[in-house]
Amino acid sequence: MLYESYFKKPKDIAGVIAKVRDLAKMTGPVRLMEICGTHTMAISRSGIRGLFLPEIQLISGPGCPVCVTPSGVMDEIFKLSDHKNIVITSYGDLLRVPGSRRGDSLLRRKALGAHVVDVYSPMDALALARKNPGKEVVFLGVGFETTAPGTASCLLEAVRQGVENFSILCLLKPTEPALRTLVESPDFNVSGFLCPGHVAAVTGSDAFAFLPEDYGLPAVVSGFEGADLLCSILLLMEMLADKTPGLVNEYVRLVRPKGNPAAQEMIRRVFEPVTCEWRGLGMVPGGGFKIKDEFSDFDAARRFHLTWHEGKEPAGCRCAQVIRGSLAPGQCPLFKTVCTPQDPVGPCMVSSEGSCAAAFRYEL
Repeated sequence: MLYESYFKKPKDIAGVIAKVRDLAKMTGPVRLMEICGTHTMAISRSGIRGLFLPEIQLISGPGCPVCVTPSGVMDEIFKLSDHKNIVITSYGDLLRVPGSRRGDSLLRRKALGAHVVDVYSPMDALALARKNPGKEVVFLGVGFETTAPGTASCLLEAVRQGVENFSILCLLKPTEPALRTLVESPDFNVSGFLCPGHVAAVTGSDAFAFLPEDYGLPAVVSGFEGADLLCSILLLMEMLADKTPGLVNEYVRLVRPKGNPAAQEMIRRVFEPVTCEWRGLGMVPGGGFKIKDEFSDFDAARRFHLTWHEGKEPAGCRCAQVIRGSLAPGQCPLFKTVCTPQDPVGPCMVSSEGSCAAAFRYEL
């Protein structure tokens, strides 16, 4: 209800800012992490990060699915694009992500003649496969729980229609295993979490209860307006000041405690958890989704016998540290000198939800 009251009376936001500053005097310096690329952009765009420095540091975590896709995975996808009979489809940001070699991307491969198509949804890729029965159409399914139900639905539709020249390369990742890996890492230094509202719309806000229950870290499921984020920061600071870590759902106008059961069932129907590499976090147990055996005919990894290997980060790139929250974008030696949105070196500058792209555009 906080958001509703302050949204209707924007002048009252000044009171929220004052309360946060007062609470910071009680808590001392704190580090709050958002784990959502949309939050990253909203915080940078609205100027919230600069309101509370140096007492409160707002840092970005592994909240961009494109950014956490490893370079070794991209290298294998590039090899797949070399096949003249294969059409690679995915969302726009992923087409710009580099592999181990700087400048190599699906967009570059497209310029060299590869069949690469930017689509708005997996259903667009399925429609493309129906129109081109002589081509193998592969959809690169990337995202967290937010996009997983739509990808699962598309696979089931491909099965129903019997579209044999369509397959999905599953790059989907659940959020909880990665957050556990992050929190349990030796260099972890975060006081509380701003949790992604769109993920929670599927999983439910209760899915983040493990943060206070298992790790004693306060967590707030937040919406995406400036007022949402300010109110969520206030809620975190109140818990830190009172030393009573808990889970609060600020995004009550959309998120329910148990989430969307139909979407959750869709994910369970098609996918199962698997150990998976995250850029910046390494191998995360249960950190990826795998297409179940019963749908193996539509699994591009099996259809084309893909094998993942460890890739290399471009020389000087610090995306891995930025993703972990251990380094700010401006602390990367390449930021704004060698690495820019026009000529990005790493995925944090490529993605429209990347921390470096947000800092470049709005802050530094």
